Amino acid sequence: MDPLFWPSEANSFRRFTPESLAAIEERIAEKKKQQAKVSQENKDQGVEEDKLTPQLDLKTCKKLPSLYGDLPVELIGEPLEDFDPYYSDHKTFMVINNRRIIFRFTATPALCIVGPFNPVRKAAIKILIHS
Repeated sequence: MDPLFWPSEANSFRRFTPESLAAIEERIAEKKKQQAKVSQENKDQGVEEDKLTPQLDLKTCKKLPSLYGDLPVELIGEPLEDFDPYYSDHKTFMVINNRRIIFRFTATPALCIVGPFNPVRKAAIKILIHS
C-alpha cells in the first residue's frame, strides 16, 4: 500500500478540546444547511445521497490497528478526537486504553450537567476503560 494513504502518527492522535467540540458543532450546522438545501432541490427528484459508514477497523471495543502507529504514552486514557470520518459530524470522542482498545463516548453533557471536560467525568471514563 502506498504510504501516502496511511494515516501519519502526527495527524492521527489529537486531544479532544473545547475547540474540537466547537469544530464538530460547526460541521453539524454546515451539514444541516447542506441537507436542507439539497432536500429543497431534490423534492421532485428521487435522488439518494451516499451515506458514510463507520470504518470496521475502528469500531468500538476493537483493538486499534497497528496501521495508525504507536499511541504516545501521555495520550493513553485521554479523550482524543475521533479520526474515523463517519464521526466527524457526531458529538463523540474516543479514548484508547493501554491495550489499544477503542472506546467511544458522547460529548453531550451527562445528566444534563456534567460536560465532557469535567474532572469527575474524566475520572469516570478512566475507571470505565481500565483493563
